Amino acid sequence: GAMSQAVATEIPQEQGEGGSRRSSWGLLVTAGVGGTVVALYAVAAPFVTPALRKVCLPFVPATAAQIQNVLKMLENRSGSLVDIGSGDGRIVIAAAKKGFQAVGYELNPWLVWYSRYRAWRDGVHQNTKFYISDLWKVSFSHYTNVVVFGVPQMMPQLEKKLEDELECNARIIACRFPFPRWIPDHTTGEGIDTVWAYDLKCSRGYETKSLEITPETES
Repeated sequence: GAMSQAVATEIPQEQGEGGSRRSSWGLLVTAGVGGTVVALYAVAAPFVTPALRKVCLPFVPATAAQIQNVLKMLENRSGSLVDIGSGDGRIVIAAAKKGFQAVGYELNPWLVWYSRYRAWRDGVHQNTKFYISDLWKVSFSHYTNVVVFGVPQMMPQLEKKLEDELECNARIIACRFPFPRWIPDHTTGEGIDTVWAYDLKCSRGYETKSLEITPETES
């Protein structure tokens, strides 16, 4: 690239056959290093810069404690699972290892491809799927377990979307930030590792969905 050429022009030209060979090797090595830097940047940049979303949602990997807290909220649960904004796929993969058919939606294609590789490497690729998609353009109506790593700006709109789309008995698990209006049925962890679980219930005698409000929380 341009960087390789600029560096290469600064290599002094040596006289003689041996000098010419050394100069040629210098050009090749410099070009190779420059190309490698460009390639590494192309791969690494999506991991450290926000994906283009309606709400800016940067990629922050889930901690080991967060993963364990999510799995705790999934105990005695079954059915399908979706991770909204699945990042590098670690929640989806962890859920698949617990027997869930797990799906991740992520707008960043590099992260999706990396997630698929990780699922294959960990031997759970048959129980996982990863899609490149904007979460606002996807319906989550057929999932019974939903995991969300969101930011405060998106939670009110996502709260309404999930309440409109999800069926009865679905469980929504929020990490890092709770939903603004719902009251959690269960809470575990502390600090950035806190996880809130919300259970959707059908009100008796009505077709509308509502959240069962349980004032006590579990620690």
